[in-house]
Amino acid sequence: MITLGIDVGGTFTDLALWDAGRQALAVFKLPSVPEDPARGILDGLITLTAREAVRPAELTFVAHGTTVATNALLEGKGARTALVTTRGFRDLLEIARQKRPHLYDLQADKPEPLVPRRRRREVRERLAWDGTVIEKLSLEDVRDVLESLAREDVEAVAVCFLYSFVDATHERLAGAEIRERLPGCFVSLSAEVSPEFREYERLSTTVANAYLGPLVSRYVQRFGHEVERLGIRQPPYINQSNGGIISVAAAAQAPVRTLLSGPSAGVMGAAWLSRAAGIESIITFDMGGTSTDVARVEHGRPAITPQRTIAGHTVRVPSLEIETVGAGGGSIAWVDSGGALRVGPTSAGAHPGPACYGRGGTAATVTDANVVLGRLSPTQLLDGRMPLQRELAERAIAELGKDLGVSPVDAARGVLSVVQNNMLGAIRVVSVRKGYDPRAYALVAFGGAGPLHAATLARDLGIRRVLVPPAPGILCALGLLAAPLRLDLVRTRVTPLDGAALAGLAQGFEELERQASAWLDREGVAPAQRRLLRACDMRYVGQNFELTVEASDGATPPDAGALRGAFLREHERVYGYAADDEAVQIVACRLTAFGDREPPALAALARADGADPGEALTGERAVYFEDARGFLATPIYRRERLRAGHRLCGPAIVEQMDSTTVLLGGQEAAVDERANLVIVTGGA
Repeated sequence: MITLGIDVGGTFTDLALWDAGRQALAVFKLPSVPEDPARGILDGLITLTAREAVRPAELTFVAHGTTVATNALLEGKGARTALVTTRGFRDLLEIARQKRPHLYDLQADKPEPLVPRRRRREVRERLAWDGTVIEKLSLEDVRDVLESLAREDVEAVAVCFLYSFVDATHERLAGAEIRERLPGCFVSLSAEVSPEFREYERLSTTVANAYLGPLVSRYVQRFGHEVERLGIRQPPYINQSNGGIISVAAAAQAPVRTLLSGPSAGVMGAAWLSRAAGIESIITFDMGGTSTDVARVEHGRPAITPQRTIAGHTVRVPSLEIETVGAGGGSIAWVDSGGALRVGPTSAGAHPGPACYGRGGTAATVTDANVVLGRLSPTQLLDGRMPLQRELAERAIAELGKDLGVSPVDAARGVLSVVQNNMLGAIRVVSVRKGYDPRAYALVAFGGAGPLHAATLARDLGIRRVLVPPAPGILCALGLLAAPLRLDLVRTRVTPLDGAALAGLAQGFEELERQASAWLDREGVAPAQRRLLRACDMRYVGQNFELTVEASDGATPPDAGALRGAFLREHERVYGYAADDEAVQIVACRLTAFGDREPPALAALARADGADPGEALTGERAVYFEDARGFLATPIYRRERLRAGHRLCGPAIVEQMDSTTVLLGGQEAAVDERANLVIVTGGA
């Protein structure tokens, strides 16, 4: 069995190839092609398989993490979309929840709606809260609307009717008319995309799915065709925001599920590798060329959120709880109108990239600052395939220093200080602000730039351990090889938590289980690999928001006492109190279907004769360290020469093809049997 994971970032495309027969892992990294991401994938696939003497036809599994949907939403480059909704609700997309992003800024702008008002159309139809038909759908209205939309040259149509999550008949009738009268148009029905109550969130998610549909479906289908053309017989998979994978066909129908496709693969990979190293609770720190993504993993399970806001647009699909900031190696440093140094969120990307890439970029970036301070070698990036030009980095940083009135070294120090403060803020969002002490976790550093900054971040947060995986720059691609197939299903059922109502809840779970079984059958998942996880959304009667509580004991109907006890414990954990005498209600039943896969069985690293890593030492260079307030002659080690049991003392630099790790003075690192570099920071 030979499997391949592919992750496309804003700056680099990463590939991880696992050959189970040879028990060998091969990795490859190359610059991304932003204007045509598939081209970078195919170039990397062909190069890596040729290097490893593997014929594409031998690949038994291919999975891809993509940022196509994310970029389209961030850049406003989706399809010309129309909306068909219940009469009286065309403006709901703009009314939203009346939340102001900045309470005291009366001039703050909301993002432009994905569907302009002229393409939002109403039709006569109405259901009551329980699904009773108040007014039948007027097919005449639907046909009139479609006739006018045909002149608008729309590429996608979203359909969202009131209470369609109870009875989807009206939406399905409208969808059939759209497919017949606007052939080739992408159709997004709310009852299929987000069958939950709360009309605005359901509408916003359905519209986002339609807006992304044509672009993402073309991309993933082309990817599937190109993979097939290379001779790979098994259809590829696409990663989702929830950390699981789905088929190309499923991703083409529900592109909104892929909005956090790339970052979620890294979290899953970090959770898998840290569990193998005996570490259950971690904070993941993924710093790439464009952004930094951080997440919290509790007892081996990443935190999940049912709803996200991306570029100001609400999307209600289960996603890993990832916090993203515009802080990457390519983040551009600039001086604002008040003379303060800022870094990001604008990135130099892959083309032209940081100034040191020598591709025409002139703005100072985080990568340029690391080069100037000696933290990055000008000759070792991608094992020498991508040399960095130090003089160009120095020129860019010097120009920034002139604007700030400081020396180039001080300007570079300032860039790193600012970007590290931005990343500290992101880590505090997923930990301190949610009531979790970061000192109780290990920090797992990955992405091409993560290990460069992890030791400093951990020290500042009081985190005692940092785990740097064997191939940190490729971990998102490697995580795809361990990701399960996953489908999240939900059914809104607002009902009191009592014995009489639980029979209906059991019926809801049975309906979801039938859907899950049909999906697992289509995906060809063997019975032994199937796993179902039940959960309920619950709240006190009168509360506005609910908590998700696992109900995985399989009892039919579920046990009311067990559910209530689980809800009270979760409410106390989240809010600090639980009202034992208050009435509780169930809002929705959820079912997650998994098709588990066997992750790569990575071989144990050979053990060294002693702790001295001298055999991995390649030389030394001058590196700036804040604690020393100057440049120090610093030993440089090659990662692939390190063996289990080797111990390093900071200050030190560890270089490898896909990343560079910085070890501060007073810190120690040991290499474990899984080839991880485990840094002890000396934090509180």
